[in-house]
Amino acid sequence: MAVPSQKHDVFQAIADPTRRQVLQLLGEQEMPVTVISGHFPISRTAVSKHLRILADAGLVKERKVGRETRYRLEAEPLMELKRWLAYYERYWENKLNVLKRFVEADDETSGGTSFAALEIVDPNQPE
Repeated sequence: MAVPSQKHDVFQAIADPTRRQVLQLLGEQEMPVTVISGHFPISRTAVSKHLRILADAGLVKERKVGRETRYRLEAEPLMELKRWLAYYERYWENKLNVLKRFVEADDETSGGTSFAALEIVDPNQPE
């Protein structure tokens, strides 16, 4: 039996800041759409559309409790995102290590003057 393909992937789903905020809310507890929509300056219908996209990506599960539908975070699909970011993290770490070596080498050649001793000047403040 074939598994139906998702309409939205995790990357598309989290691309929107409102959907990221919804995920954050649902990470704390299960909520109905009425409670979720109370956290946003948009209509309940708009929040429902965001929830549908998150559900299509597998990031949100819904369950009926009486006449109310409650939503909860399903974090497993975020592992795809984590794996993707982990691959690129090595490049960030490499750049940070190069910067660290540069700063430490510059500190040694400047006679021990540390960047921590430098005063930060706000150009908007009068002297």
